[in-house]
Amino acid sequence: MKQRYLEVTFRKGKPLAAYLYLPRPPRAKAARTEDAGHGIKIDFDAVGTPIGVEITAPSATNVARLNEALARFGLDQIADDEWAPLAA
Repeated sequence: MKQRYLEVTFRKGKPLAAYLYLPRPPRAKAARTEDAGHGIKIDFDAVGTPIGVEITAPSATNVARLNEALARFGLDQIADDEWAPLAA
């Protein structure tokens, strides 16, 4: 996967959870997960590269908190328009 994208799961019209897919080598799988707080977990592959971000509690976090977590791992921040589906 060459570009990141956000996948959101809704229940009764409200975001239940989301996953931010990060660019990764083909067939990369999560080998470990690190809790970043506020319902945010970072998935890493076997060599320690971040490959995705789990947002397990969209109502407990916001774009600023997600961007703080991304910055800790040297990842590009998410733009407001990328976050928009979770703000619904």
